[in-house]
Amino acid sequence: MQDAAAVKVSPQLREPTAKEIRLVIAASSAGTIFEWYDFFIYGTLAALIGAAFFPSDNATLETLLVWAGFAVGFGFRPIGAILFGYLGDKLGRKYTFLVTVTLMGIATAGVGLIPSAATIGIAAPIIVILLRILQGLALGGEYGGAAIYVAEHAPPEKRGYYTSFIQASVVGGFVLSLAVVLACRALIPAEDFAAWGWRVPFLLSLILLGISLWMRFKLSESPVFQAMKEAGETAKNPFIESFTYPGNKKRIFVALFGVAAALTTIWYTAFFSSLSFLKGPMRMDAVTAELIVGFAGLVAMSFYLVVGKWSDRVGRKKPIILGGLMTLLLLFPTFWAMGSLANPQLVASAQAAPIIVSGPNCDYDPFADSQKTQCGKLMEDLTSIGVPYTVGQGSSAAVAAGDRSLDLAKYPWEDGAGRKAQMKAALQGAGYDFATQNPNFAQVLGLVGLLLILGTMSALTYGSVAALLSEMFPPRIRYSSMSIPYHFGAGYFGGFLPLIAAYIVAITGDAYSGLWYTWVFMAIAVVVCWWGLPGGPPKDFEDNAG
Repeated sequence: MQDAAAVKVSPQLREPTAKEIRLVIAASSAGTIFEWYDFFIYGTLAALIGAAFFPSDNATLETLLVWAGFAVGFGFRPIGAILFGYLGDKLGRKYTFLVTVTLMGIATAGVGLIPSAATIGIAAPIIVILLRILQGLALGGEYGGAAIYVAEHAPPEKRGYYTSFIQASVVGGFVLSLAVVLACRALIPAEDFAAWGWRVPFLLSLILLGISLWMRFKLSESPVFQAMKEAGETAKNPFIESFTYPGNKKRIFVALFGVAAALTTIWYTAFFSSLSFLKGPMRMDAVTAELIVGFAGLVAMSFYLVVGKWSDRVGRKKPIILGGLMTLLLLFPTFWAMGSLANPQLVASAQAAPIIVSGPNCDYDPFADSQKTQCGKLMEDLTSIGVPYTVGQGSSAAVAAGDRSLDLAKYPWEDGAGRKAQMKAALQGAGYDFATQNPNFAQVLGLVGLLLILGTMSALTYGSVAALLSEMFPPRIRYSSMSIPYHFGAGYFGGFLPLIAAYIVAITGDAYSGLWYTWVFMAIAVVVCWWGLPGGPPKDFEDNAG
């Protein structure tokens, strides 16, 4: 059995100066912002990407295909983690994340250059998926490199605070994606933006790539890696050693099902799900929703720094457990309150005249181009226009709004667009309002406050994680050992969240039902973290392992 003491190295060849540490944090954080911008711009522009590359007469199917493409990128993150984790532990931290940021920038710009499906047919979505795969591979190597690089420069008593800049930078990438989209919308006429202007944010990634490379080339290698290399103590096969090093299997299990499951599900719920919720079922003006969520995200970035600094005093476990318990208690009430503020008329109509769909064979397949039964078509129509419903039994297809049955005698069953228009008209007669929502100042303040509650949950589960994962694993295999569980968790638990949550909403007709995905994974994470994370003040790996 390998003794932990045998691989213990001097944590630093020399003490980095304050100037060097500032450069390390700035360059690593900027690169992380740019790389996550590249990855998130796809989700921010999901509706326009669907129209360009995944067109369908079924609006719900089009949305699901976009989120499936989003999930594919996440699905390849673990492979990137294995590949670049291996290189990071063998060749060094610095040059590995130089490669990842380059790959990400080129792949993102590529999305902006692909002709639409109307021009090149099925080749368009195939190329998009291939580029998303490259983005996923790059992202799988980025986070571990940046987090470890900062952690291995930071003094132990400030490790949580210094690495929290990396955590905040992930939010920064999302905020930057919204800011760029809003700027492009303001400068480019709406019709032109829908036609070609949405490509501009993707092409801007080449500029961000240049800035990131310029900053990162100024950096030196991690002092911990330099010490291991000079001592001849780098790992021979970091991937294999990650699963054979004493105690590492338990650490990887806790990092995957506890740490990663917690941080990733609430993160994507707090930012992506909330934005989709406001722009979709709540029918809020897209620009207004992006401004509200972007501003809340910008403010919430500071929360990650506060949590990281707090964890240097109380340890890494306490904030994560607190954030998990808050999520279990407040997730549904927070979204219910957001719905009431964002579209109070819809909530009032749903209570006064709830929609009931009935008929034989009420089966709805969101992935089908067209539904086989009339009842399924009614469910598709209601889902596409964002109206909640329940399903009942009946001898023929019918829709009731409260006590009122809608007239379906002349319903155009084979005309998808015609059905949607007629359903809207019928529901408007029953008191439903489909106008675009523009909240007043008080509603905006309320929505920002609720989003900051979600941001607090995310910061608590995420703010100290870079320090925690760096301390959980031995230096010689740290890049691989922390990247593999982190990206498996973030890639599959978080990356598939928009797709699975959207599917749950589609088949239930309840805009809030997708939150159960987050709630269940958070419940599992709280139990695993409670059991598996060490309590008390932070400790270096050697102290934890000893």
